[in-house]
Amino acid sequence: MTSTPQPTALITGAGRGLGLALARSLLAGGWRVIVDARRAGHLAAALPGAIVVPGDVTDPAHRDALAAAVSELGRLDLLVNNASDLGPSPLPRLADVSLAAARRVLETNVLAPLALTQLFLPRLRASGGALVNVSSDAAVEAYAGWGAYGSSKAALDQLTAVLAAEEKGLAVYSVDPGDMRTQMHQAAFPGEDISDRPEPEAVVPALIQLITQRPPSGRMRAADLTGVPGSAPAMDQAAVEAPA
Repeated sequence: MTSTPQPTALITGAGRGLGLALARSLLAGGWRVIVDARRAGHLAAALPGAIVVPGDVTDPAHRDALAAAVSELGRLDLLVNNASDLGPSPLPRLADVSLAAARRVLETNVLAPLALTQLFLPRLRASGGALVNVSSDAAVEAYAGWGAYGSSKAALDQLTAVLAAEEKGLAVYSVDPGDMRTQMHQAAFPGEDISDRPEPEAVVPALIQLITQRPPSGRMRAADLTGVPGSAPAMDQAAVEAPA
């Protein structure tokens, strides 16, 4: 009898928030999980059983270290590009945001996911795997102060849509998780009470549903995936056909 291979996931930005919550859930579900974070000293205790690779996704040497960890396990079934950079806090207007800060946001939120996608596409193709890019409603709505971050997530959405058109054998998703009670969200609203926002753990069931049910590639909101129990997921479907 041939045993089913243990699925393997790589989650970036898993030091806290949604990345950490998703990694915990996948580990509990029997996945092998590789995680990274810029501040990772606590992750060995927070994620027992995970392979922790400290570092910054914008660093090519760190991406090579992630590739080595994946090669050690021999396969990759899921890549989650979750690591993100909000930019300066308080959020500046576009007239005032520095080009250095905007460049850092783009490097983290667009170019690093692209580099990791290119690096791991052969592994994902081999497993018929899935790619999840964590987006934001700021990618489609114009909020004052969110110009650098929102434009970076809009670029990530388009990158995801094009990849879906090119890689028909993969499940490729851009996911807006909605507002969450995270350090990044608090940094966007310094001094404000964000205790009414849901914890990241509340979003994880939507991501697990997406990963396990594998609907057609597209842009989705986590709230739609779990909004109506027993219903089909509602999707903002990306155009995945090549233009005529």
